[in-house]
Amino acid sequence: MDAEFSRPLAVGRIPARGMETVVEASDEECRRLARRFGIPGLRNLSCRYRLVPGQDGEVLAEGWLTAHVTQECVVSLEAFEDVLAESFTVRCIPAERFREDDEIDPFSIDEIPYDRDSIDLGELAAEELSLALDPYPHKPGCEIPAEFAGKEEAEPEETVRRQPFSALAELKKKQN
Repeated sequence: MDAEFSRPLAVGRIPARGMETVVEASDEECRRLARRFGIPGLRNLSCRYRLVPGQDGEVLAEGWLTAHVTQECVVSLEAFEDVLAESFTVRCIPAERFREDDEIDPFSIDEIPYDRDSIDLGELAAEELSLALDPYPHKPGCEIPAEFAGKEEAEPEETVRRQPFSALAELKKKQN
């Protein structure tokens, strides 16, 4: 299967002084990425890059990503719109020199491998978008009901001991 959003750039085309470039996803690419990430919608995905070549084929990539996403609230299950704006820095390493360390320094720049002398700036933007998406999105203003958030209120001057599944029983009563 082809990548949903692919913009390969030959590393040899990056000048020694560095370069800036922008990649933007088409409407169809946004639809395919939304399916990939399991979200209702994605539009206006754009990423601006500053690319600086280093030693032995390494490339330092600074990126500024923006996107309009439609997500589903985990509480109300309602769709809502959100705007993402993220910046990131990664070091692109030729695949033959890339190795995964068992010990990862959380303060170091992320390193990603690239194949065949080209970096896929579209796929890099897609991966950064996936990291920016909230895995448990909440629609603004939507709160978890107290009985499900573990914030049960005790009755005055009396401690109530709830039985397992009592919250489900109460919910069933409310539905009837």
